[in-house]
Amino acid sequence: MKIFYFTATGNNLYVAKRIGGESYSIPKLMKLGQFEFEDDKIGIVFPSYYGGVPKIVEEFLNKVKLKSKYIFAVVSFGSLSGAVIPELLVIGKRNQIQFSYINEILMVDNYLPVFDMAKEMKKEPKKKIEESLAQIINDIQVKKVYIKRHAAVIRSIEAILKKVHSKNKANTEYDKNFYVEDTCNSCKVCEKVCPVNNINVDTKPVYKGNCEQCLACINHCPQNAIRLKQEKSKARFINKNVKLKEIIEANN
Repeated sequence: MKIFYFTATGNNLYVAKRIGGESYSIPKLMKLGQFEFEDDKIGIVFPSYYGGVPKIVEEFLNKVKLKSKYIFAVVSFGSLSGAVIPELLVIGKRNQIQFSYINEILMVDNYLPVFDMAKEMKKEPKKKIEESLAQIINDIQVKKVYIKRHAAVIRSIEAILKKVHSKNKANTEYDKNFYVEDTCNSCKVCEKVCPVNNINVDTKPVYKGNCEQCLACINHCPQNAIRLKQEKSKARFINKNVKLKEIIEANN
C-alpha cells in the first residue's frame, strides 16, 4: 500500500502513518517529478482548505498516474469540510482516477484567522480522533467501498464554500498577511518547512508570493516570531505525534 500525503502541522502525516504502508510526501514528489505509481491499494491524505482541495494536492493529482484497483482518500478538517469531496471527485474524473473510498476525519482546526488555537486544542479530546481513525483504518483494510455524502443542509452551503475556496486558492499573494517580529533569530525553520519553497531567510523571512496558505511557517516558528494579520491568538498548533524533523523532511 502506498499513501501520498500533504501536511503542514502534522495532522495528515500522522493519519498517513497510522494507516500504514509506504508514505510519500506530495511536495517532495512534486519537486522530484515522480508521478507514476502502482500498488494493490493507493491512498491520498490531505487537509481541507477553505472547504476544498489544496492547490498543491490538485496539481499533484493533475500529474500523477496511479495504477490500483483500490484508490482511497482521507480528508482532515476542523469544523466544516465544505465541498472538498465533490471537488475531489471532479478532479479524479478529469484525471482518470477512480476513487473507491473517500472519508473525512475531524481534527484540530488550525486556521489562525478564524480560530483561537488555545481554545481549539482544548476541544481535541471531544473530536474522538482516534476512534474515527480506527474506523477508517478498518475500512481500508477490508477495502470498503464508500464515498462520504453530506446531509442536505450541508450540501446547501457547499456552493458558497466552493466560491470562497476558488477565490482563496487563486490568491498567491496571501503571504502579504504575514509579518515578522524582532524576536526572529534567523533559524530558518520557516524556510525548511515551507512545502513550496516560498521563503528565503537571510536575517528575517522573505516571502516570494507563491504561498500555499498552509501556515506551516507560523506554527513551527520556535520563537513565535511570525505573525498573521487578524489572527485570533498567539497560540500555535503542531500535532503532538509528529516531530519537526519529519515535517522538514516531508516538505523538502
